[in-house]
Amino acid sequence: MKKNYFLNDCKSFLVILTVFLSNFMFAQRNSLPPPVENQFWKNVQFGGGLGLGFGSGYTDISIAPSAIYNFNEYAALGLGAQYKYLKQKDFYASNLYGGSIIGLLNPIRAIQISAELEQLRVNVNLEGSNSNSQDYWNTALFIGAGYRSGSATIGARYNVLDDKNSIYGSAFMPFVRVYF
Repeated sequence: MKKNYFLNDCKSFLVILTVFLSNFMFAQRNSLPPPVENQFWKNVQFGGGLGLGFGSGYTDISIAPSAIYNFNEYAALGLGAQYKYLKQKDFYASNLYGGSIIGLLNPIRAIQISAELEQLRVNVNLEGSNSNSQDYWNTALFIGAGYRSGSATIGARYNVLDDKNSIYGSAFMPFVRVYF
């Protein structure tokens, strides 16, 4: 008779021990850390510019997408692409395309300082009696500063490599920069 009590007590103990251990194991499985998300894409912003200009026999169309990686709230580095079509009726038609590298510094939230190295391929087809074509590379290094509010910055930049053969009419030019 004592054997039955002992066996019943052992069975009860084993059932309780099994339930306790299984609950402990499920509790451990529920407390695993969440999967690590890729932080890279959280620090990337996209932006760029679109331009459209029309006049008496003049056309200017441009598209310039870009992306930056924010290392922290003070510094970012990015890449950009650019395509521009210019045409002056009875004078020339031009295609410009290339890329750029841009660095941004924000010493305080409202001020943005930038440096941008741009390399563009220029294809010009001159029209008229002395028609010919020109193909060459144009390099520009812009240093700029602007006022920043939210995702937009408005400011000015200066091409320190400007010379008489530059594709830009002036070394100094205003800009509006937007990143989302």
